[in-house]
Amino acid sequence: MKKPKGTGLTVKILGKELQLHLMVLPAVILVLIFSYFPLYGLKIAFQRFIPARGLFGAQRFIGWDNFTYIMNLPNFLPVIRNTVIIAGAKIILNLLVPVTVALMLNEISSSKIKRPIQTIIYFPHFLSWIIFGGILIDLLSPGTGIINKLITALGGNAIYFLGDNRYFQGTVIVTDIWKNFGYGTIIYLAAITGIDTTLYEAAQIDGANRWQQTWHVTLPGIRMTVVLMMVLALGRVLNAGFEQLYNLCKPIVYESGDILDTFVYRLGLENGAFGPATAVGLFKSVVSLIFISSAYTIAYKFFDYRLF
Repeated sequence: MKKPKGTGLTVKILGKELQLHLMVLPAVILVLIFSYFPLYGLKIAFQRFIPARGLFGAQRFIGWDNFTYIMNLPNFLPVIRNTVIIAGAKIILNLLVPVTVALMLNEISSSKIKRPIQTIIYFPHFLSWIIFGGILIDLLSPGTGIINKLITALGGNAIYFLGDNRYFQGTVIVTDIWKNFGYGTIIYLAAITGIDTTLYEAAQIDGANRWQQTWHVTLPGIRMTVVLMMVLALGRVLNAGFEQLYNLCKPIVYESGDILDTFVYRLGLENGAFGPATAVGLFKSVVSLIFISSAYTIAYKFFDYRLF
């Protein structure tokens, strides 16, 4: 029997890359165990789930009733609104701020100045939200926080940043950017270092100043990295930050700070409504899949970007 034409070449390539495939194997196994096998539990969204019967026990199938139930909850639409506003602002600013800071740092030629700045802005990324949230509570306290002391010293009134619905969303967005923009900055700086230096030399010969070099050389050079980060960010469009909101959000600011993740946590783990909670989680996953698929399609069509 004649062997298919491409089989020998495929085996040869796999043989050459066998070590790389073995290196990635543990990660693939972990993804299968923790991300794909648990998908069996999605059936809870269509059941009147009774925990005593277990995941594989006989549960009553109720179709779309759980979805109808959560859609009719009076606080579901405000939760969606808060999630979209907070997550949308984080996505936009977590693209703009790191790019801007990376471009500014790229203009600093002295490593003695550049490296300490990179370390300072990157350090908050290593802190968990439990630690960082405690720091924020101390800094933003209306009575003893250094921010409010500065405001009152300048003649203003103390602001309850974490207890007033007028300020809570803005506080959440700004503090998230503060914590995470250093990580994005490092990524864009790495992309900038990969740009061919001869392009800058050619631009200088043509008479381009630093701003023109940034606009015509640096930004086009990191365009694909920006597109990649945008595509990945849109996949988290309904992830407004559970860890942050869980540590900072209190019932007094649920009106402006309650998001899908905290809503699911209370619905499922605190109230025991596992079916509706799973329905909300499935709804969120489907919306995120649509967004990331659309973003990837747009990136491929307009920017000629391909991840695979």
